[in-house]
Amino acid sequence: MEPNTLLDALLDEAGISHLGLAARVNRLGSLRGLELRYDNTSVIRWLKGQRPRGQVPDVICEILSSVLQRTISLDDIGMTGQHVSSKSQPSLNAFVDRAAALWRADEQRRVESFAVKKGTDAIAPVWEWENPPEDLDVGRKGSLSVDSCDVALLRTARTHYEQMYRKVGGVATRSRIAQFLFSQVMPLLRGTYSDRMGRELHRAVGGLVAVAGICSYDSDAQGYAQRYFHQALRLAKASGDRQFGAYVMVLMVNQAVYLRDYRLAVAFAEAGLRAAGARISPALATDLYAMQAKAFARMGDQSAAHRCMRRSEMTVGRIRPSEEPAETGYVQPGLIEAHFAEALMSLGDTVPAQEYALEAVRTQAHFRGRVHRLATFARTQSAAGEVEGAARTALEMVDAARGMESRRLRERLVSVRNTLSQHEARAARGVVELIDETLLVPFG
Repeated sequence: MEPNTLLDALLDEAGISHLGLAARVNRLGSLRGLELRYDNTSVIRWLKGQRPRGQVPDVICEILSSVLQRTISLDDIGMTGQHVSSKSQPSLNAFVDRAAALWRADEQRRVESFAVKKGTDAIAPVWEWENPPEDLDVGRKGSLSVDSCDVALLRTARTHYEQMYRKVGGVATRSRIAQFLFSQVMPLLRGTYSDRMGRELHRAVGGLVAVAGICSYDSDAQGYAQRYFHQALRLAKASGDRQFGAYVMVLMVNQAVYLRDYRLAVAFAEAGLRAAGARISPALATDLYAMQAKAFARMGDQSAAHRCMRRSEMTVGRIRPSEEPAETGYVQPGLIEAHFAEALMSLGDTVPAQEYALEAVRTQAHFRGRVHRLATFARTQSAAGEVEGAARTALEMVDAARGMESRRLRERLVSVRNTLSQHEARAARGVVELIDETLLVPFG
């Protein structure tokens, strides 16, 4: 069952406690001739995703409509039933309400985790982004007037949180950006703006939401990350920016590879390339092809992996940083080489993998990117029997990771630790002990 964040958010807005809702449902039910004996525990079960039987969902809607002075539907309280079509895309206003509920749940940790959606539920948001109908007018009437200064602030905030994530990791950054989304961004989305301003607003919010997804992914909150990525896709569609949508697809490909759903990763990469078409930025195309190569390599498809690597190499030379979207700044020199090294390691091609990994670490990278590249290089050195070199690289990796709170980087440390633990060399044992000490420090 999915936690019902919509009902939880509405109860908070209405100022109704769990026990208060149960009492109101029992009282209104009795007026309808129903004998109801709900209590605090019953409401908690509803918030965990259980749907009450019979007329009770309608009674809840009536109670909330009366208190909030607006019509609340079954869809608004997350109780439309279990057989709603996955392709029935909600209105943009309804989407905003759902997004706000998720942000609130994340900020307040009202829901510790969500299950990762599978099958049609995982694919539907991509289908909806890629296909009609388009949003003809995203303007809205609300209480707060939105202008270009508001949009500029959101762009600045995206850069701030992206840099924070790169320097200290997703665990520390996640709660900060969730709080900003709920307290600062939500009122803007519910404000007043024209179609033109609305498209700029949705594009700027999408950039922030994508970073929130990255931080959730880095914190190993994969269900949250997936939902943030789905939200970013919907915002990309509302903005009309296909390139931004392709960037979100890169994030979804990366998550699919991590979750070992390699066929889905390949399909997502193809969707990103197809939907953006000729307008796709060279940086995004380069990364999407490289990520496809990793997915094919994990499946053992050598020819497809090499084909995607060649395509990635063909597009990398066309990258012009000044002409790229802000989000593609992560496609720095050495990134593609790091991807290639991992793909080749999966295929068992140790020698070329080490060459690419060495090239990757020789180039500048942001803090966390440096850690990933050093981890990959250490693994290739170990595979080649260069234990002393692998130990030195691992020491540099541990030093670069200090101060970061990231479950992905922690997994990198564990991977290198396990690789070095297979060797008896004194240098290897020393690094294993150092990593073990580092892993004792709790976070998150």
